[in-house]
Amino acid sequence: MDFRISGLPSAPFIPLFGLGDRELAALNVVRSVCDAKPGFPCRVSLVDAEPGERMLLLHFEHQPAASPYRAAGPIYVREAARETYSQLNAVPEQVRSRLLSVRAYDSSGMMVDAEVTEGTQLETLIGRFFANPRVDYLHAHYARRGCYSCRIDRA
Repeated sequence: MDFRISGLPSAPFIPLFGLGDRELAALNVVRSVCDAKPGFPCRVSLVDAEPGERMLLLHFEHQPAASPYRAAGPIYVREAARETYSQLNAVPEQVRSRLLSVRAYDSSGMMVDAEVTEGTQLETLIGRFFANPRVDYLHAHYARRGCYSCRIDRA
């Protein structure tokens, strides 16, 4: 079954990089510099930052559905990230190399199913979830930290 993995659009984050540390702190945003790879997964490009790259760590509502599963959490965004990752039938290395918690939602934002899997097994899980006609989209989270990773849609 065809699928599309997408990162977040960069536009909402670009203006934040021009703010000073005091302004960022007022928004509960932390500026950081990557000091290890892997460890700073950008949610726009779905690429791990390189050591020395500037990042923002911020709170982001990744599941804005009007349901009990509405959710938000911390994400990293690389300052250099401008192009949103969006590929058909391809799993980026950042996702493939981590333990994932994948959550399946219906069109109302209600969770239909969920599973923990190694990123190397993601395609199999995507096929299983999308075989259920009630499943509208998936969210992948990094299982160890629980942070949102990316969205997966039927293609």
